[in-house]
Amino acid sequence: MAPIAGGYLRHLKAQDVQPGDSFLTRRGEPAPAVASTRVVRDDFGTPALVIATLHGGREVRIAHGSVIRVRTDRPEEVKAAADASFSPVDAGSPESRVVAVGQRHLDDVELTATAARLSHGLNLRSGSQLEDLFGMAERMYLLHEDTEGTLSTLGLLTNLPWDGAVGRWKSIQAALGLASQILREEGDPITAANLGARLREADEVPSEPGRAARVLEVRQRQLDAPQLYEREISKALQSRDQEAEYRWRRARFAQLLYLRGRGGSQTLTDADLDSRIARELGTLRQLAQELDAKAGQAAQR
Repeated sequence: MAPIAGGYLRHLKAQDVQPGDSFLTRRGEPAPAVASTRVVRDDFGTPALVIATLHGGREVRIAHGSVIRVRTDRPEEVKAAADASFSPVDAGSPESRVVAVGQRHLDDVELTATAARLSHGLNLRSGSQLEDLFGMAERMYLLHEDTEGTLSTLGLLTNLPWDGAVGRWKSIQAALGLASQILREEGDPITAANLGARLREADEVPSEPGRAARVLEVRQRQLDAPQLYEREISKALQSRDQEAEYRWRRARFAQLLYLRGRGGSQTLTDADLDSRIARELGTLRQLAQELDAKAGQAAQR
């Protein structure tokens, strides 16, 4: 008989599900326990789906980042308070820039804690630390509308080259797109275009003529019909899950900035993208404010 988990009823993000957990059906009954999980990435290297294989062989596909109910034998972890103390840093070092950015918004606990952690030693070859840097920049841009601090943080990323590591390039690509957008907003189209052109660095094309033509055809198709997460955002809206909506809209925003930085496509002109970016930015900033207010209220309880 397939094992079924019990003990604790918890809400978990899809990527946090582990073998032994059991999903709940719509009637609240536990399904057969999870035997294994794997993550499927989209064409740009971003985690898109978690595929869980249950005992018995059935596969369940869940959007990466979505929250689901499970029965589990794992109690909820008690998180320790984040260390928000900055380390001493050398003037002019990448760490000094991180500290300066973190000190711009000392009332933002999440931003300050991330900056403090990175100040202990910043490794620009670490994909997870590059992701943290971009998260800081994006938070300043969306929540605080601080373009100066955002550009200062992005500058640590936009000078890094494409080295074949897709995981690292994901954050660099996002930084190039956002920096290019901010510079366009500030009336510097030449520098914006130069940063946008760097988005093509990862466009590796095979030397064989026939294979190269197929690669270019697929790439153009991805530009002309990009993944804009319509289904995922619609699902989040229907379930009134603001956190999921925020995550998927951030993914859409990054995709739009990528397309705009590259100069559009055959189906989406610069004008089309500018209009979509402006609408998405307004919605994202509203969601960022609402979610931050909720987090503040929860912390005071």
